Amino acid sequence: MHFESFSDFLAMGGYASYVWGAYGISFAALLWILISSLSKKRRLAVEIKNKIAREHRIKEAKKLENTL
Repeated sequence: MHFESFSDFLAMGGYASYVWGAYGISFAALLWILISSLSKKRRLAVEIKNKIAREHRIKEAKKLENTL
């Protein structure tokens, strides 16, 4: 599609609200997915770190029980 000017491009032949609205909704959805994924990744890393630390503490406690 060929446009005469930049303002014609932005107007999208009279369909600007539909076109730019679709782009806006798509961009917002992708941004939300990205933020959500990064947040879940961070929470999972913390959970794994805590689980490893807990298992290490349990192992050390069992080691101390056997020496008493």
